[in-house]
Amino acid sequence: MNPLVPLFILVSLPIAAISLVLYTDTGIEPALVWATVKTFVILGIVAGALSFGASRLAERTKA
Repeated sequence: MNPLVPLFILVSLPIAAISLVLYTDTGIEPALVWATVKTFVILGIVAGALSFGASRLAERTKA
């Protein structure tokens, strides 16, 4: 299993809770919350791709 999966879950829970509170707050623009969520998802995908690439490179250089 990718070592970023448990870390991603651990980081996602409080961010999801904060996003829910911000989304339901009438003083916060919902578009700002959605932009934050999109940014978090994109950064998570980039981190996963980097981790995957690093693990493949480590396997290749091990031999």
